[in-house]
Amino acid sequence: MKPTFLCLASYFKGQDFIRACKAEGCTVYLITSKKLEHASWARESIDEIFYMVENEDGHWDEKQMIQGMSWLTKTRKIDRIVALDDFDVEKAALLREHFRIPGMGQTTARYFRDKLAMRIKAADAGIKVPAFSGLFNDQEISDYVSNVEAPWLVKPRSEASATGITKIHSAEQLWQHLEKLGEERHNYLIEQFRPGDVYHVDALSVDGKVIFARGSQYLNTPFEVAHGGGIFRSCVVKYGSADDKALQKANKQVMKAFGMQYSASHTEFIKSKETGEFYFLETSSRVGGAHLAEMVEYSSGINLWGEWAKIEVAKALGADYKLPKPQKDYTGIIVSLIKYQRPDYNQFTDPEICWKMHKDHHIGMIVKSDKRERVLTLLDKYTEQVFQNFHASAPAPEKSTN
Repeated sequence: MKPTFLCLASYFKGQDFIRACKAEGCTVYLITSKKLEHASWARESIDEIFYMVENEDGHWDEKQMIQGMSWLTKTRKIDRIVALDDFDVEKAALLREHFRIPGMGQTTARYFRDKLAMRIKAADAGIKVPAFSGLFNDQEISDYVSNVEAPWLVKPRSEASATGITKIHSAEQLWQHLEKLGEERHNYLIEQFRPGDVYHVDALSVDGKVIFARGSQYLNTPFEVAHGGGIFRSCVVKYGSADDKALQKANKQVMKAFGMQYSASHTEFIKSKETGEFYFLETSSRVGGAHLAEMVEYSSGINLWGEWAKIEVAKALGADYKLPKPQKDYTGIIVSLIKYQRPDYNQFTDPEICWKMHKDHHIGMIVKSDKRERVLTLLDKYTEQVFQNFHASAPAPEKSTN
């Protein structure tokens, strides 16, 4: 008998995962936020949808979530719980632990959500990380400031992407910022800002081994985009290059150290301009956002959402999973806010364009070629066109809107 999946999605995403689960013959339930009741979910692939009302902080109440799950399980057997977004990883782990459902528990989940836990675990495993500290103890903070050269970044431990990050240039500015954070400062960490290029590895793991990983480079870092109103761009790295080999190795080290057994993952590294070494920044047990999944799919032929669903089904059934043979094309993505409700794509006619974004006040494209240089040339060309004719910027949100 095919398993029953309960998907958690506090944001609108994961449609390909839901469809793939249903295509495998599974029963699929979805818990999402009440405000997303009328979103265009893949309803043809969902057996029932249940809703959580967010509290005044924009979060689900854990006690109510457990009570709702208790009611649900009286008449429905749940075999697996899957978090479709970063913000749902801890919720899913809590429900698995409470209702004794197989999968990633709260201790391991912490390594894929809590940025302080990530850094401590990585450092303990001998993985290079920028110098960091928790913000619990005043003396430890003073020691950190005395020993680690500014500038520093103060980061939320559990927000996604570059949301809520503040760049700090002096000890005086730091203490002023911590005063502003008040009783919430324990939810943040401090980390040395290391100039460099930021890369990401989008991967799939099975039985504790990475079976697929594609390395890419952000051409504008998420921090620059979020805080400087930039244009988001990323491009697959050159296959077999020193960067590609280093990213593949580092990603395997992180997944092993963090106890990843089976899931999709999105992991970020920074390549130091000073030393050329890669430093671990953060990871997550989910498919990358900002349409990076589409960029990876056009590059490799691997739909991360769909293959992740097949992995989950195989593990639930105790069956083997076989990854399709990946392709090795080069792809790149460009996404920007725009000043118009809908973009006019008529000026973008190159045959390498394989995907266009259709979302109000956004423009976005993915280009594909067998030559990385061609992808980079097109991304540079489109960046100029978008900036001149479409681009708009908005202030970085204090909390993620994903």
